[in-house]
Amino acid sequence: MADAKVIPFDDDRSRGGPSRAARGRATGGGRRTGDDGGRTGQEERGGAQTPLAAVPEAGPQAGPQAGPGRASGTRAGDRDASAAPAEDRAGRGDWDRRIAEGLAFLRRRITGDYEVDEFGYDADLTDHVLMSMLRPMYEKYFRVEVLGIENIPSEGGALVVANHSGTLPLDALMLQVAVHDHHPQGRALRLLAADLVFMLPVVNELARKAGHTLACTEDAQRLLERGEVVGVMPEGFKGLGKPFSERYKLQRFGRGGFVSTALRAGVPIVPCSIVGAEEIYPMVGDFRTLARLLGIPYFPVTPTFPWLGPLGMVPLPTKWTIQFGEPVPMDDYPPEAVDDPMLMFNLTDQVRETIQHTLYRLLVRRRSVFF
Repeated sequence: MADAKVIPFDDDRSRGGPSRAARGRATGGGRRTGDDGGRTGQEERGGAQTPLAAVPEAGPQAGPQAGPGRASGTRAGDRDASAAPAEDRAGRGDWDRRIAEGLAFLRRRITGDYEVDEFGYDADLTDHVLMSMLRPMYEKYFRVEVLGIENIPSEGGALVVANHSGTLPLDALMLQVAVHDHHPQGRALRLLAADLVFMLPVVNELARKAGHTLACTEDAQRLLERGEVVGVMPEGFKGLGKPFSERYKLQRFGRGGFVSTALRAGVPIVPCSIVGAEEIYPMVGDFRTLARLLGIPYFPVTPTFPWLGPLGMVPLPTKWTIQFGEPVPMDDYPPEAVDDPMLMFNLTDQVRETIQHTLYRLLVRRRSVFF
């Protein structure tokens, strides 16, 4: 909101005598006027003074007066001071709150007054540092739009199943911010990550602190039974490293391990579709030999990488949409249902088709890759 402007009443200067008479005469020598002895006029500063108490009478000659050194009911400076922008005060209050939170965070880190669970999840560090680092990219760069967040239960366990793409797993991080910032209960998303994530220095520690854990049935089931919201991307590297020509075409969802995990834990599956991540690094090639030498699933070639060096790793600022579909309940099936391979296949295919059709609908409605 822009600052309030004081509009000068310059038109009244040309009215001459009537307006001057309405203001009354100035008193000299710093004298006080008014029966109550209170100061109702300005002290003389190098010449005549103008009483502030002189208010024009109602009538055709009355009106706001202006001019150098003259009062018009309320001085412009006083009006500016009283009309200080509310957003400036709110901004100062916001900064004060951030500073207080930052100091409180530092005190907790120094004194050790924070908790880390058995998987290495540091909720205090995630909320105050890691989410703050990802939020500018989420809000300003990718401008993520979130739909259907209410489909994630307010309490209890749930398994969020999403498509995977983008060459680098930025979609998983943006998905985590979406749940953290937009869910009415502020729930945390515990992502299941590939082995490679926990083999990389620094990344390993950050992933653990952010609540990620190894993509295995045992860890996933323990988290779900504890009432956590768990995120999985069944396409894995097949989806993350697929060529640009196959964008938004889902790869195989494996053998349905995520379905059996949800069935054992008795939690719903929430399908999730992400549009926008496919175009951040358009993968047009793959140096397979180099990838094998480096021990990585693929070595991407994009229009900017590796030709521009580190600059080629900057993602394109695409516009993202993340939609959470209606939950697929799993508590209606008996425990022995996990041993039925046909049921596992049907449920896996149902979730996959739901995500795929939602992707198509989102692609039809978006105006542009970047807007």
